[in-house]
Amino acid sequence: MRTTMAQTSSNNGGINQVLVEGTGNVRTFILNRSKQLNALSFQMISQLMELFYASEEDSNVKMIILKGRGRAFCAGGDLSLVFSHQSNWKIGANYFQKQYTLNYVMATYSKPQVSILNGIVMGGGAGVSIHGRFRVATEKSVLPLLKLVH
Repeated sequence: MRTTMAQTSSNNGGINQVLVEGTGNVRTFILNRSKQLNALSFQMISQLMELFYASEEDSNVKMIILKGRGRAFCAGGDLSLVFSHQSNWKIGANYFQKQYTLNYVMATYSKPQVSILNGIVMGGGAGVSIHGRFRVATEKSVLPLLKLVH
């Protein structure tokens, strides 16, 4: 198995927020913030976008698998940056624009994508998983049932 790592951002404490494994024509993107239940940070979203763009252009890549490390697929967006800068609305706008752009990239991606929903799937985690052609729930999948009341 050939394993490579996504670029490390200087803002993430030296830990790759997305790991990449590759065998043959399949690339596996692994969300790697298990202590934060793989919540989507700005850096993680940026890395995922770079990886999807690069894989789209790579004719050797025929399929993408997306999964989370640890007990969560993805517990949603990591809004700590947004809340820590409440006086600057542009930070929140930039974060959500980046996240929704990632969702669009994934929804329009030309190659098959499989999301392995092993563990907690909430909010933004549902957002990045739902756009793939295939979603695989396991006995450990935890998905919320949201009910709108008005």
